[in-house]
Amino acid sequence: MTPLYARRRTALAAATAVVAGALLTTGLATGTATAGSAPAGTPALGGAPVLLSAAARTSLIQEQQATAADTAEAIGLGAREKLIVKDVVRDVDGTVHTRYERTYAGLPVLGGDLVVHQPEGGARTVTKAVRTAVAVPSVTPKVGAAKAEAQALAAAGKAGAERAEAGSAPRRVIWAAEGTPVLAYETVVGGLQEDGTPNELHVITDATTGEKLHEWQAVHTGTGRSLYSGTVTLGTYKSGSTYQLYDTARGGHKTYNLARSTSGTGTLFTDADDTWGTGTASSSSSDQTAAVDAAYGAQITWDFYKNTFGRNGIRNDGKAAYSRVHYGSNYVNAFWQDSCFCMTYGDGTGNVNPLTSLDVAGHEMSHGVTSVTAGLRYSGESGGLNEATSDIFGTGAEFYAANSADAGDYLIGEKIDINGDGSPLRYMDKPSKDGASRDYWSSNLGSVDVHYSSGPANHFFFLLSEGSGARTVNGVSYNSPTYDGSTVTGIGRAKALQIWYKALTTYFTSTTNYKAARTGTLSAASALYGSGSAEYKAVEAAWKAVNVS
Repeated sequence: MTPLYARRRTALAAATAVVAGALLTTGLATGTATAGSAPAGTPALGGAPVLLSAAARTSLIQEQQATAADTAEAIGLGAREKLIVKDVVRDVDGTVHTRYERTYAGLPVLGGDLVVHQPEGGARTVTKAVRTAVAVPSVTPKVGAAKAEAQALAAAGKAGAERAEAGSAPRRVIWAAEGTPVLAYETVVGGLQEDGTPNELHVITDATTGEKLHEWQAVHTGTGRSLYSGTVTLGTYKSGSTYQLYDTARGGHKTYNLARSTSGTGTLFTDADDTWGTGTASSSSSDQTAAVDAAYGAQITWDFYKNTFGRNGIRNDGKAAYSRVHYGSNYVNAFWQDSCFCMTYGDGTGNVNPLTSLDVAGHEMSHGVTSVTAGLRYSGESGGLNEATSDIFGTGAEFYAANSADAGDYLIGEKIDINGDGSPLRYMDKPSKDGASRDYWSSNLGSVDVHYSSGPANHFFFLLSEGSGARTVNGVSYNSPTYDGSTVTGIGRAKALQIWYKALTTYFTSTTNYKAARTGTLSAASALYGSGSAEYKAVEAAWKAVNVS
């Protein structure tokens, strides 16, 4: 789970890790690919993804899973290793990109994810999270699970936990994300943080020595009359004489009222006349206005992904997540959770500043897209790239909406006034303007909070889209510098979005760092526009301008 911005100390409790998302299996179905409407900035070459129907995607996943053993052998995996299909993308030119999770002796391999690229009639290539061969002397632990659990709770306490309760036993895994692969335990520490944000802290413990190897956070923080987007049209459903905030045209998205609770699904919003909200903030826990903004944000995000990239929902399976509003009291954050596949919004200071603006909605739901594609681990440089991906696509969704009440810009959270002075949460043209984010890559970037190490990637995206120097877009003035004083000419936001999306879905892995992100976006630009294209050269120039070369 990932909140919108950095959190403080936490009250925590231990829980068992969930395996389902990593070990995706599907049944056989038949269907055909559908092209969908042409997205803005459609690439001229054949590297663009095809919009697959849910049935066609399921069939392709099943087809790839049926040949997974042969694929494992062909790419040189060991006899004890198996591949499980996580996702599949088919390009216009027929190339199939299959994303796999890996097991060793039946245990999940963290850092074992890889993508196999298979052109029609061409040679197979592989992108791996790590290149180290996976092998361990034994899968029998020398350290008991209880010790691993105690260590995880201690780590939670060190991070600021006021209390911690033991939950289910940790799971055995192979930790291969860093250094030599080892047998390990993964313990997930749950509960609530000090500010009320749910917590899912993953702690990795060496099952032979008892040493703590790594930890990361999995919680990602960040006709209705809306608070931020004016009067909008909503997808609703009439049940008997009552209308529900239930969008059947977009995978069945529903918006629920938590009514100040911090657990459960809540109550589905209903209305007698299908006119929702007042357009003004209210401290009432039953206020519909926050729900209007949340439902509208989910609607725009769905349409943005479908019409821009040919993606059919967050999981690309035609099924929607759901949204919850009025979380807690005076809760100043918003977050995405994979475990419930849901989006949750607090009401902000005084319960009258809900964090339901359009770019926040797009940001948080994009964490879900990252989770089911590259799975960028939420720590170090990969965590910064995870956050930047959400800022990039949240910005893309805001521009896509073309809503005059909340015009597209390269500012993050400018509507929610989280700082109390009218300033945005983050700036893409010059990230350091927020007082903490980094403008450029440096060797210590991985030690910075992920909300601030996202800066160089956000800066890269602005430079690639708009270029360096002073300019005005939709009435907002920007002035983007470069590390080396170079001048960068932008290729336009539409093409920059296509390049980042293709890199995320076909070239990034769980351990991608900034250097690998440069390689991945260059591969994406080459596939979409050609290796000698102006777009490819612009990607090179924009990375160099943020000190990644």
